[in-house]
Amino acid sequence: MKKTTTRLADGRELIYYDGRDDAVRDAVDRRPLDPMASASEVRRDPLLGEHIAIASHRQGRTYYPPADECPLCPSQEGRLSEIPDSDYDVAVFENRFPSLSGDTGRCEVVCFTPDHDKSFADLTPTQARLVLDTWTDRTADLSQHPAVEQVYCFENRGKEIGVTLDHPHGQIYAYPFITPRTEQMLRAAEQHREATGGRNLFDDTVEAEQADGRRIVLDGEHWTAFVPYAAHWPYEVHLYPKRRVPDLLGLDEDERAEFPHIYLDLLRRFDRLFGPGLPPTPYVSGWHQAPFGIEHRREFALHLELFTIRRTADKLKFLAGSESGMGVFINDVPPEAAAQRLRDVVSA
Repeated sequence: MKKTTTRLADGRELIYYDGRDDAVRDAVDRRPLDPMASASEVRRDPLLGEHIAIASHRQGRTYYPPADECPLCPSQEGRLSEIPDSDYDVAVFENRFPSLSGDTGRCEVVCFTPDHDKSFADLTPTQARLVLDTWTDRTADLSQHPAVEQVYCFENRGKEIGVTLDHPHGQIYAYPFITPRTEQMLRAAEQHREATGGRNLFDDTVEAEQADGRRIVLDGEHWTAFVPYAAHWPYEVHLYPKRRVPDLLGLDEDERAEFPHIYLDLLRRFDRLFGPGLPPTPYVSGWHQAPFGIEHRREFALHLELFTIRRTADKLKFLAGSESGMGVFINDVPPEAAAQRLRDVVSA
């Protein structure tokens, strides 16, 4: 992997990740942009102990431009984009409309491919491996940011999820705090450790799913994917390396080599869940990594959580009173049925 770092016209960082060592990325951003300025603020809810990002400047972010004006496609003569080069393998840049910036963290955009009409599921294993290596490198770099406590690499796909750009891309949030969901996992892991004389919650959870078997979707040599026993979403899969590591940096070469095949299989199964003739299944897919500098960090288990808000071919799962108001999810699809459906829908 070759890494080339440059700057956009407004001072934001842009990083090219190429699979070829001879790739040359020297194009200059010729857009007349003012220096980047954002007004991100993090506030703490005293009742819940949770942090909220206030980012009013995001109201003006780009919203569904036509394909020939996509800011994530490579620049061409007469059309300049966020990517000055005329081609790229994977490109990462600081978000022009960040939820977090400066002392409040950092937000980055990850462009998976220059092809506007593809999705992650359309990538080759070689391309998907390059994205994995990109996520790993960004985690390593952002871990050195003085304000950052946790890094979350994720993809939102589909208008139903709230995506405002069609080009295949993901994001990376580098938080200046530990997120509420991770705090819950850390508390549960500590309680489990105390109640079981030192056993690891993540290990026990994966072992229980493998022993039960009914919710296993894919089981490789180094990775296992299952629908969790208490799934929140209609179709939700958790993907774990079989060897517990705290973050992406901990994966070894065998685990990295197998990941693209397992993950692409999962994504293609998601796209076949509801039959032909429908738009691609909307989903959120994100890596849960251990926060930096916490006690028992190595007892946290890296894993990916993938879920869709579509519950049938023509119905979405909306977060209504119980979910939004009280945080109590009500799932219409039994996890065992979801797992069976995902096993039956064979990936191409």
